[in-house]
Amino acid sequence: MITYLLIGVTALISYLAFQNSVLKNKLQFNAAKIIQEKDYYRLVSHAFIHANWSHLMVNMFVLYFFGRNIEAYFGYYFGNKAIVYFLLLYFGGILASNLWSLIKHQNNYYYNAVGASGAVSAVLFAAIFFNPWEKLYLFAVIPIPGILFALGYLFYSYQKGKKGNDNVAHDAHILGAVFGFIFPILLKPNLFGEFIDKLFAII
Repeated sequence: MITYLLIGVTALISYLAFQNSVLKNKLQFNAAKIIQEKDYYRLVSHAFIHANWSHLMVNMFVLYFFGRNIEAYFGYYFGNKAIVYFLLLYFGGILASNLWSLIKHQNNYYYNAVGASGAVSAVLFAAIFFNPWEKLYLFAVIPIPGILFALGYLFYSYQKGKKGNDNVAHDAHILGAVFGFIFPILLKPNLFGEFIDKLFAII
């Protein structure tokens, strides 16, 4: 149920921010205000507001499908600690995804960012870690094995990030994804061996 709770809270706060620019400005990520003015809450609050409805819907759509998978995987491997670990994954993804932006833009009051993309990338890549050959549907139509999608996603994000011409924080996507992939290993190192077995089981 934690997936539904996160979706509900994020949708509600995003909706309120759509109606109230003051609230949006107060919650969005701004590295200069975090560092210079000690608005530390922005490290997390920005993930609960979005740029527009399509931005919100895409993130919540991905979270809906893969968040439930992670709840199941964590329940199987970690039992009664599953909810706590899920929240650590989600909020850890939020924090990890903005480390580079925090350093890079610490003196730039004009740089702002919103959205749960870093956290959602963490959830998505954790799901791929647990089942690397499960099919994901690119553009909701084209089936592609999760591990191949992951490699393509990282390559695409890296290339787009280098160009830096689309106002999307691709570095946040990459950092969130990497965090999500390694998080289960940090919790239970022998899971990496299971991942390798699953990865080569198809050969």
